[in-house]
Amino acid sequence: MLKKIGKGLLKGLGIILLLLVVAFVVLYLVYNEPLPEGKQGPEAEALAQKMLTAVNAEAWDQTNYIEWTFLGMHEYIWDKKRHLVEVRWDDNRVLLNPNTMKGKIYEDGKEQPDDQETLETAYSYFINDAFWMNGFVQIRNGNPELRTVDLEDGSQGLLVTYPTGGVTPGDSYLWLLDETGLPKAWKMWVGILPIGGLKVTWENWETFSTGAKVAKNHNAGIVDVELTGVRAYQTYQEGGYEEDIFAPILGL
Repeated sequence: MLKKIGKGLLKGLGIILLLLVVAFVVLYLVYNEPLPEGKQGPEAEALAQKMLTAVNAEAWDQTNYIEWTFLGMHEYIWDKKRHLVEVRWDDNRVLLNPNTMKGKIYEDGKEQPDDQETLETAYSYFINDAFWMNGFVQIRNGNPELRTVDLEDGSQGLLVTYPTGGVTPGDSYLWLLDETGLPKAWKMWVGILPIGGLKVTWENWETFSTGAKVAKNHNAGIVDVELTGVRAYQTYQEGGYEEDIFAPILGL
């Protein structure tokens, strides 16, 4: 009897696995796109500048603090001026200097011994989730390759490839813009996704008091990447904090 149940279970799992493989193949054939070639040069630089103007990149540069929660799981306070970040997830709280990869680790409010793996986890979360926050102003970071791509509707997209830097170097993003240069969506060719050209929207735009703009929703069709609790301010007092939360890691 047990042997029959075991065989039936294995058979059922085999069928499910086969269906998953077939579904992936279908999705791959339907949605996978090759990375477009595009054209480098002054036209790409001009399109990049148009996008930076539309999102008010200058205001982003002058905004000192950003807070947000990514997918309801990772919470951030980013001191952009000093490039320090607080990352919270589960019972963990990390104060991190991304430039030096040094920081302080807390669990359930108690300081923990230095642990490089935890610091690297916080860094990985931050790099990924900050890109969903303001990836549009990061097109000048790390000397990415910029190209214009002619789209089917007659407009042009901006293809940005990061040969180095970040967590997954080599990733490419094709920005789809409205007539003003504001991002509507992007298509991704990234190492963590097996399907190239996955389209994700940039929508539900909000303008901070500092003038910087942020898109709080990114819809990929099967999942909505949502940023909540988003706010910006210039001093920690303005953010509602009585003291500098990054004081413990100053100088690290």
